[in-house]
Amino acid sequence: MQAAAPVETRGWAARTFRQLGIDTQYVLLGFPVGIVTVVLCMTGFWLGVGMFITVLGIPIVAGTLFLSRGFATVERARTGPVLRRRLPHPGYKRSKPDDGFFRQMFRPMSDGQAWLDLVHGMFRFIPSTIAFSFVVTWWAGAVGGLTAPLWDWAIPRSPDNQDLPQLIGLGSGTGMRIGFNMAAGVFFALTLIPVVRAAALLEAQFARGLLSGVNEMRERVAEAEAGRDQAQAQREAAVSAEATALRRLERDIHDGPQQRLVRLAMDLGRAQQQFDNDPEAARATMAEALAQTRETLDELRALSRGIAPPILVDRGLRAALAALAGRSTVPVDLDAPEFGRLSDNVETTAYFVVAESLTNVAKHSQATECRVTLSRIESSLLVTVADNGVGGAHLAKGHGLTGLADRVQAAGGVLDVESADGAGTTVVAALPL
Repeated sequence: MQAAAPVETRGWAARTFRQLGIDTQYVLLGFPVGIVTVVLCMTGFWLGVGMFITVLGIPIVAGTLFLSRGFATVERARTGPVLRRRLPHPGYKRSKPDDGFFRQMFRPMSDGQAWLDLVHGMFRFIPSTIAFSFVVTWWAGAVGGLTAPLWDWAIPRSPDNQDLPQLIGLGSGTGMRIGFNMAAGVFFALTLIPVVRAAALLEAQFARGLLSGVNEMRERVAEAEAGRDQAQAQREAAVSAEATALRRLERDIHDGPQQRLVRLAMDLGRAQQQFDNDPEAARATMAEALAQTRETLDELRALSRGIAPPILVDRGLRAALAALAGRSTVPVDLDAPEFGRLSDNVETTAYFVVAESLTNVAKHSQATECRVTLSRIESSLLVTVADNGVGGAHLAKGHGLTGLADRVQAAGGVLDVESADGAGTTVVAALPL
């Protein structure tokens, strides 16, 4: 652990000096480029505005907007390394194929980003000049001060010519003069990195605000709207899946345990009447009632397994899927590595996908074998159920897989079904972890 500190320090120093070089060349190159940009943009814009009463003013302004777009593209590429991020290229309005000549010229004039590019080209000299002045001053002060012993002798002096140390009362002499210059050089050298960085960021943030700020805001708004739509879709899918599950549970209870309980009540009433007159018949009726009770309990257990099986809660997803595979009427090859305990929502949804898919395989597929696979890809759990049946399944409304797709979407996942006729069915669910 102690040997890693010098390596980390060297790496930090290398990154710092590399960024210093990037910032310096950005500012030094930006000043002459800014002068050229200002001259061309100012000249083109005001010339076009002055000639607007004639037809020539329109193409001049349009050409100036295209010229400023080219400078803006170059500036985005230059600004990226300074901000340590890539500035996205905004989407400009494009001419349509059936646009005429004048409509093509007016197209950039209706583009807000084109005007922002022009504003940047016309006023970028303000931050460029400020940044250039500071960078040149600090580099000159640092290099000149630290190398004072090398050039001090070459400066001509006369008795009437006083040095700066003499003027501020620090004394005179070559040693005092060199010492003062070197002290100033040390000050400039120690503050060089933050000053150059601040100057480069001043110019870069000005460019970013005009050249990419509006586009970044639009992207954030689009992302927020997409997130809102996705959350709304998940809520709707959760409501739909819950309603489907409740309807199914109600139907299963009505068709199974409820009918058996009604029969059980009738059998018990009949047995009560038979106790006095025909004890043997009463005992037979009670035996049937006990059988009905056991069958009812079995059906209730099966229904509870479809909601939240105890084995899933107690022992995890792998054990629950093994129990599902063991109860399946179609032979199941289970490939489920041990991932450890996942979130309750993921485990419940994955179990529901496998349980529902195996039920569909047993009822509709006419398959002779089935394979269930769990795999983890980056931050997602992939659940795959494949059979060799007749195929023909799909996610259209009105089919059994619709509720399964809603359940997966409510968990933030995606369900895909491949089921060509005669080629079997593969159900794949990707659940985010």
